[in-house]
Amino acid sequence: MADSATQEQIIDALKEIYDPEIPFNIVDLGLVYDVTNIDGEVDIKMTLTTPGCGMGGYISNSCQEKVIILPGVKKVNVEIVWEPPWSPDRISKEIKQQLGIE
Repeated sequence: MADSATQEQIIDALKEIYDPEIPFNIVDLGLVYDVTNIDGEVDIKMTLTTPGCGMGGYISNSCQEKVIILPGVKKVNVEIVWEPPWSPDRISKEIKQQLGIE
């Protein structure tokens, strides 16, 4: 669909969402595992830093709000998964440098 949001636009929108407990965006933290856009239906597969994280609903709703306003997006599905489990290894190199862990 030529007039629908690109993968890059969706990822950029997701980079505007910050984990409330860690002051970095969910993409750079490595929480987003997969994003697809088929005919304006965007599926986001992501995780949280821990299964007990109470921010799942907030982050999921934020994803929907940021992506649904993109061109051609009709529906946004956010699936929170636990496999593979998140680990600090998934954090972007830039954020690792800022945190002093690389």
